Amino acid sequence: MAVESHDKKLDDLLKMVEEGKAQLPDFQRSWVWDDTKICKLIESITSGFPMGAAMFLANGGDHIRFKYRMFDGVDPISQVTPEWLVLDGQQRLTTLYQVLKSKKATNTRLETNRDTTIKRYYYLDIRKCLDPTADRLDAIISVYEKKQLTTDIGRTVTLDLSTREKEFENLMFPLNITFSHNDTEDWHYDMEDYYHGDKDYRNLFRDFSQKILRPILDYNMPVIQLDKETPKEAVCQIFENVNTGGVPLTVFELVTATFAADGHELRKDWESIRSLFSQKVNGELLKEITGANLLAAMTLLVSYYKRVASGDDERVAVTCKKRDILKLELQDYLKHHDALVKGFCDAADFLVHQGIFRSRDLPYSSQLIPLAAISAYDNENKRLLHLGKNQSLLSRWYWCGVMGELYGGANEARFATDIVGVFRWMDGGDMPETVYRSNIQPTRLLTMQTRNSAAYKGIMALILQDSPLDFMTGNRMDIASYIDEEADIHHIFPQAYCEKNNLSRIKWNSVINKTPIYASSNRSIGGHAPSVYIGTMANKGLAQAKIQEAIESHKVNYAYLSTDNFGAYFIDRAKQLLDRIEQATGKSISGRDSEETMREFGVKLL
Repeated sequence: MAVESHDKKLDDLLKMVEEGKAQLPDFQRSWVWDDTKICKLIESITSGFPMGAAMFLANGGDHIRFKYRMFDGVDPISQVTPEWLVLDGQQRLTTLYQVLKSKKATNTRLETNRDTTIKRYYYLDIRKCLDPTADRLDAIISVYEKKQLTTDIGRTVTLDLSTREKEFENLMFPLNITFSHNDTEDWHYDMEDYYHGDKDYRNLFRDFSQKILRPILDYNMPVIQLDKETPKEAVCQIFENVNTGGVPLTVFELVTATFAADGHELRKDWESIRSLFSQKVNGELLKEITGANLLAAMTLLVSYYKRVASGDDERVAVTCKKRDILKLELQDYLKHHDALVKGFCDAADFLVHQGIFRSRDLPYSSQLIPLAAISAYDNENKRLLHLGKNQSLLSRWYWCGVMGELYGGANEARFATDIVGVFRWMDGGDMPETVYRSNIQPTRLLTMQTRNSAAYKGIMALILQDSPLDFMTGNRMDIASYIDEEADIHHIFPQAYCEKNNLSRIKWNSVINKTPIYASSNRSIGGHAPSVYIGTMANKGLAQAKIQEAIESHKVNYAYLSTDNFGAYFIDRAKQLLDRIEQATGKSISGRDSEETMREFGVKLL
């Protein structure tokens, strides 16, 4: 990749924009500057201040094929293949073209209302520009499309520039003729005629032309030029580094632009996929999935196919890092498209069977990427993930990732080892790295205080996976009733009770003292002692056996709860939760009798 830097006249750059020699890659979205920012840009240009460099990428290389488009405001002309694609400088060049060359009003927004696009023309107050005591920003006049400024809700005109004569009268020079020599000369001569050749006005415009217009015409802008050999991943990184003030460029935007060059509209495709997800019964679990996640899962799937085709040659990388996503071929995307979309839907169904009913309760949305790719491969190769042993192994892998809290950082390498490892495991090979690396210490239960923890959400899901009964009604808590009854995670020994009895916060506020409870049931519990709200359950008509069954379905010892024995209840529930984690992961939890466990809990958790 060769990089060069040159100073180019602003006039030449704007001609390149106008003629289509410089265009925008398709991933560059329109982004309208507000009026105040445009005035400040004009201030910099007219004062000769630097406004930063632009960055151009040579078009037509073998590494990159982007769909391109003309700058906003440029009149469409016959199809022109650009020489350069603008990576940085879009907004400055768009604004300056519209302000300095276009005869149409400039698209802008008010700083106080950025949701509404307005149109403005820009003028220079000739007298203020030449006044050394005046602030240059005060000499830049922005008027509405009718070329007037008004007050009193438009009833009073305070400045009227709607005709050439009124421009002369107010000595306001229209900036959109600056780079047209003929238009500027015509304006100059017409102004002299308006003032009947008055020497003072002739000298005024001469000074304005020399001190203000000439520096604009001679203004240079640094341009960094990248050659045709620049790889896509470099374009993405460069854009992220230089474009901090605009719309961030994602890998999805770059692939969208690449696919567009081959006639495929990825963004529309993604919108239809999202719509499909939303229509699925369990689609709510997929609402956090992004277009970039879809491409990562697709790249993972495609690269796994290549590994399989190689005879499991480890030199063939299974991967979904950014640079690999950018190399994704449209034909591969289309080939596996339907299988992967179904793979995400299958992944959502799988999660429901694990006791995860809402996206807010999902431990790791990132774990959906390998899960969807695994499901997609199964869709195309009939590995029968949903049956017997395979389903059990897939569940163990999933819970090892959650309870081991292994998906919290950069996960691309883990995605790759997981898809390879899961299928190898199912074929009788070694367990995946996520399974054998998974580990949780018993004392971790005490530090799970909020749903921000993946393992915290995981424990709640394991309770729901076992179909517990609601405390007050005794009804089975399935996905339908869980959502309809607005269930959430609440304290078993209520917070008010615990605070009143000076119980240890680190204990009563930990996951050990929490469980999914219907909203109505939680209101009935209130801040009462367990023995009291158990009485309320009986008053609502639940038989004693049903009450005990409901409480114990949440991994709670009925005898300890009914006697308000927090200490015994707490230790017993910690043991039951650890047992349930061991069941889900298929791994024994070490340290249940360690010194640290004894110190924090006072007993061994065996």
